[in-house]
Amino acid sequence: MQQRSPGAARTRATSPMRSRGRAAAGALAGATALALALGGVASAQAVPPDGLPPKAQAKAFVDLNLVTVNDFHGRIEENGSAAGIARLSSAVNEIRDANPNTVFAAAGDLIGASTFTSFIQQDVPTIEAFNEAGLDVSAVGNHEFDKGMDDLTDRVMPLALWEYLGANVYDKATGEAALPEYWVAEFEGVRLGFVGAVTDELPSLVSPAGIADIEVGPPVEAANRVADQLSDGNDANGEADIVVLLVHEGAADTTVESATDPNSRFGDIVLNANDNVDAIVSGHTHLAYNHVIDGRPVISSGQYGERFSNMEITFNKKSGKIARMKNTIYTMAVRDADGNITGYIAEPDPALVPLVAEATAVAKELGSVVLGEATADFGRAVRANPVGAPSFPENRGGESTLGNFVADVQEWALNVDGTRDVQITFMNPGGLRADLASGEVTYAEAAAVQPFANTLVSFDLTGAQIKQVLEEQWQPEGVSRPFLKLGVNEEFTYTYDPTAPKGSHITEMWLEGVAIDPAATYSVGANSFLASGGDNFSTLAEGMNKADSGKIDLESMVDWFDTFGSATPDLMQRAVGVHLPGGTSVAAGASVTVDLSSLDFSRDEIDADTAIVSSGGVELGSAPIDTAYTPNFDEIGQASVTFTVPAGASGPTTFDVFVPSTGTTSSFTLNVG
Repeated sequence: MQQRSPGAARTRATSPMRSRGRAAAGALAGATALALALGGVASAQAVPPDGLPPKAQAKAFVDLNLVTVNDFHGRIEENGSAAGIARLSSAVNEIRDANPNTVFAAAGDLIGASTFTSFIQQDVPTIEAFNEAGLDVSAVGNHEFDKGMDDLTDRVMPLALWEYLGANVYDKATGEAALPEYWVAEFEGVRLGFVGAVTDELPSLVSPAGIADIEVGPPVEAANRVADQLSDGNDANGEADIVVLLVHEGAADTTVESATDPNSRFGDIVLNANDNVDAIVSGHTHLAYNHVIDGRPVISSGQYGERFSNMEITFNKKSGKIARMKNTIYTMAVRDADGNITGYIAEPDPALVPLVAEATAVAKELGSVVLGEATADFGRAVRANPVGAPSFPENRGGESTLGNFVADVQEWALNVDGTRDVQITFMNPGGLRADLASGEVTYAEAAAVQPFANTLVSFDLTGAQIKQVLEEQWQPEGVSRPFLKLGVNEEFTYTYDPTAPKGSHITEMWLEGVAIDPAATYSVGANSFLASGGDNFSTLAEGMNKADSGKIDLESMVDWFDTFGSATPDLMQRAVGVHLPGGTSVAAGASVTVDLSSLDFSRDEIDADTAIVSSGGVELGSAPIDTAYTPNFDEIGQASVTFTVPAGASGPTTFDVFVPSTGTTSSFTLNVG
């Protein structure tokens, strides 16, 4: 990549808001909080060198604190495991009061995909709240671009008192930096520098039209370039004694192996960041991990303000080197089912309480309108709940009742006026940002599910292209989420072989029970993000006769409830895994085993119990379904059914699959000869 000119740096500027005195408002819950911390890490040298007099030690060593969060997503209110901005601010204040040499930083996605209170007010309450909390600097995340580059630079950044950084975001016309690249704070003569970068998946994560004038380069190349610049001894282009990379990219799971996977985007950053990068603060995948890799902290603090990190840094001014780095991740206090409080206890910051209250009041008025009723919970797919984790992280690789319901709603919304005949709709899992609980459904709750204000688009695809769309659920190598499960409307079903090579997973597809013809053309619908190829579903962007309905996804949900009143989750799986270890060619009378998967959802819906295989209405075999959790992919609900091929079968023969408890039906074909 060509050398880019650096973005302007800004040294620490103390505003009246940030310098005002604050009473200590938080406290650790004794040893309990330390025990709940996810661990601390330290470099090899952690004490002053022998022989240095105490007075000289005090002058030589400067202690700094770096408090970090990521993927906050507008969770300004206290709600369950999300402590809210007022309590988070108090936790930061306590650390800042104990050591004024403190920076409060973030790794992106502070806004966007927000809960209703912030979303309905264009995230202004979240920006104002972080201003009041004294946030100093943040990398841009992909959700900072949800409304486009112009909204970020012309509205969001002028409102934010902190510095937003994006060293790998370039002006497409000039090749120059499109955003500030670094920021430096100085304490007692020690310069703490920050370089920011965003995932280079950005073009597939937001509407392409909104970022048409920028290009996004590899984060590690930008990080190394700017870190070298801050370490070259030239004050004219910025200098720092310590360089921290704030990067909105993350590991696929919490293991060191994942963070160092050379085939992943995050592994590329971790393995190839040069020696001028002293620590990596990451985000994007909403996980909490606390690693030391090649002597360098590599951390992420989870999501939604449920946790925060406190990195303690000691710098030796005499040697010009870092003497100690130790990071601890704290879980904000939560109350368990027995009423016990564990975690980092922080009383709400009195400066934030009225701001949150006002934002909540405005949102309550706007969102209190009841749209209809959900007869049971509509949930996103979830991962297994890690021991001690405050919440179930979502699993975008799993089929969900919510994803399928939204696809059903969008099919109806595109067809209701009679001007279209959309047959198949797709819904991306990343567009579902909250679950829909049973009971009354309000405007606020519906908006929390789909906060992006995408429009609904119709277009034409061939059957072969539809198969390719489904193949693209298996994402490109190296991305943070290896599989993204599309929600589909109830008329469309398909089977896949999870063991097949990439590009050959999809085995059969049906529309209203009729096999999809690869050469035929079908009318397809999706939201504008997905229709433009978002989330690496590039085939959707190839659709012909594309027409934007102008209907907002949230508006469509509102209209659906206005028409039908209530919604009930469909527990039938619309995609079923079918693997035939012995192949598809068999003899009449032969014993065959079929491995079935994706027969169950990951939430607390009715468990799938038994899988039955039949042919011509005659039951041939059955097996219990194992509902053990499977990570990242849609394999929950597995059964191996062994049966005998009917003696009279010949040629292509259909075998039906049925799960009585959920109503799931599917089929597969064997060539009997």
